[in-house]
Amino acid sequence: MDRGFSGAGMDEGGGSEGANKLAAIQAQLNSRFQQVLDKLTPRTHVRWGIFAFVVLLYALRVRLLEGFYIVTYGLGIYLLNRLIGFLSPMVDPELEGPTLPSKSSDQEFKPFQRRLPEFKFWYSCTKAFVIAFCMTFFSVFDVPVFWPILLIYWVMLFFITMKRQIRHMIKHRYLPFSFGKQKYGSGGKAGGQSVSKDAK
Repeated sequence: MDRGFSGAGMDEGGGSEGANKLAAIQAQLNSRFQQVLDKLTPRTHVRWGIFAFVVLLYALRVRLLEGFYIVTYGLGIYLLNRLIGFLSPMVDPELEGPTLPSKSSDQEFKPFQRRLPEFKFWYSCTKAFVIAFCMTFFSVFDVPVFWPILLIYWVMLFFITMKRQIRHMIKHRYLPFSFGKQKYGSGGKAGGQSVSKDAK
């Protein structure tokens, strides 16, 4: 009887030791993955280059298999949802009052803050393509559908959603991109003027 109890105790100890090792390995992998993400955070072009490569890899996989259209449709709906979050302000002016400047005479400039930041937008889209790519290795997800209907429905949904989003932008007078905005730096015109004034 004593031997049986001691054997059971050893099994439990071995199981807990294995679980601890597994948890330590998982924590180490998570730490390394987070370090990679931290290094990629300021490198916008590199990140979106990785995204383009993943998209190309997924497109080639689906094209060669000639299937998994329902997975691609679900991926498209998810990406559309992420895009709307990326283009929308953090605080909706229709729900919580005007937070963005609506007139040129407004005293305080309030920069556009996204509901979904650019890094999270990139990360969620890239992760979605990786998951969809992994799903193509399981035939259970290859549901036979007539893909042109799914494509037409998604295009209609995209145009309706974007039309509503553009109307929202025009109504509240905000632009989710920073193209054409004047930037001041040490080498710029404004920087040179400030230096000359200080010298005088």
